[in-house]
Amino acid sequence: MNERYLNVDQVAELLGTTVRFPRRLIEERRITYVKVGRHVRIPERAVREFIEANTVEPVFLRPAGLRRAA
Repeated sequence: MNERYLNVDQVAELLGTTVRFPRRLIEERRITYVKVGRHVRIPERAVREFIEANTVEPVFLRPAGLRRAA
């Protein structure tokens, strides 16, 4: 059990957001978390999974000059 557990501030810093965002993820149960007494900890693995699940791949379009007219 070498999993790192991060607090809300650490998750916000990792995601580059304010602390409101990870708190909202917890409230909406969109990310796995652990309650340790009154403290909330988020496994580092859950943050990686959240990022991977919400990553949008780019769409490559053909240059505008090569499109066929309808």
